[in-house]
Amino acid sequence: MSRTSSERETAARTADVTADANAPANAPAKPPSGAAAGAGADVQADRHTRVTVLVALGANLVIAVAKAAGGVLAGSPALLSEAAHSVADSLNEVFLLAALRRSRRPADARHPFGYGKERFFWSLLAAVGIFVMGGCFSFFQGVEALRSGAEEEFSGYLAGLIVLGVALVAEGVSLLRALHQVRRQGGGLGGLRDPALRTVVAEDGTAVLGVTLALIGVGLHMATGQVVWEASASLAIGVLLVYVAYRLGRDAQAQLIGEAADPELTGRIRALLRAQPEIDSVEAVLTMKMGLDSTLVAARVDLVPGLDSERVEEVAVRIRRSLTRTFPDVGQIFLDVTDRLADEARKDPAATGERGGA
Repeated sequence: MSRTSSERETAARTADVTADANAPANAPAKPPSGAAAGAGADVQADRHTRVTVLVALGANLVIAVAKAAGGVLAGSPALLSEAAHSVADSLNEVFLLAALRRSRRPADARHPFGYGKERFFWSLLAAVGIFVMGGCFSFFQGVEALRSGAEEEFSGYLAGLIVLGVALVAEGVSLLRALHQVRRQGGGLGGLRDPALRTVVAEDGTAVLGVTLALIGVGLHMATGQVVWEASASLAIGVLLVYVAYRLGRDAQAQLIGEAADPELTGRIRALLRAQPEIDSVEAVLTMKMGLDSTLVAARVDLVPGLDSERVEEVAVRIRRSLTRTFPDVGQIFLDVTDRLADEARKDPAATGERGGA
C-alpha cells in the first residue's frame, strides 16, 4: 500500500540520511567516515586474530610431537588419537593464516566482488582436515585397540599421563587466548562471526575436552588393565571431532553458497529505503554476505510518480551514499526501479527471507 504524502514527509524528517539530499548527482562520493573507521577496526581485529592463530599453531606443533612420541613409546591408542588431533589442528591453523591473508585482497577484474569468501573456503578446508585427519584416525585407533588389545608397562602409563598433562595446560592457554579475542570483539555470537576465530575456539575447546577424555581412558586402563577404556576414549574423541567438523563445515557451506545478512540489518536497510520521500514502496530487499565485513544489497523499489530520468539518477546516487554511510559493511548496492505489485513481490521466498530448496 502506498504511503500518504504526510507519512513520507514524517519518515524523511526522521531519517538520518537527509544531509545528502541536496548533493548533486555527479558529485564525487566521499568515503564514509564510519566505513573508514570500520575498515581500520577490521584490520586491527585481523592482527589480533592472526596472533591467536599463531599461538594455537605453536602449541599444537609442540603438543603433536610430544603426543606422537609418547603414544609410540607407550603404545597408547588414546595418545596416538590425540597426536592425530593435534596434527590436524596444526594444518588447520595454516589454512586459517591463509584465509586471513588472502581474504583481504582488493577486488579486481576477475573477482569484482573481492576475495572475502576465501575466509569461508579455507574454514571449510579446516573442517575437512578435522574430520579426515582427526576423527577418522581416532576411530581407526580405537577399533584397532579393541581388535588387537594392548599391554603397557608402568613407564608407558607414566609417559602418557605426563604428555597429556602438559598438553592440557598448553591447550588451555591457547583456548584462553582465543576466548580473550572473542571478548575483545564483542563476545557472544558477534565475537565469533569471524570463521577463522570460530575455528580456533572450536579446535582448542575440542582439544581440551579430547585430552581430558584421553586422560580418563589412560587412567582407567592403568587402574583396571583393560584396554577397552582407552579404546573407548579414542572412539569418543573421534565422535567429538566428527561432530565439530560437521558444525564448522555446515557454517562454511552456508556462507560459501551465499548466506543472507542478519534479518536485523536487512530490516534496517528496508526502513532506511522506506524513509526516502521519493520511494513509494519497497518491494524487496535482497542481501548476501560477500565476506566477513562486506555485504551486497539489491533492492527493488517503486518510486513516486512524476520523476524524470535526471531526478531518478540523483535519487539513486543519494540513496547509495546514505546506505554506505549508515551501514559501513554494505559494499555493493544495486537499486531496481519497478512497478511490480507489492503482494506479488512478497511471494518471493528470497525477498521474504524464507528458506527454499528441496
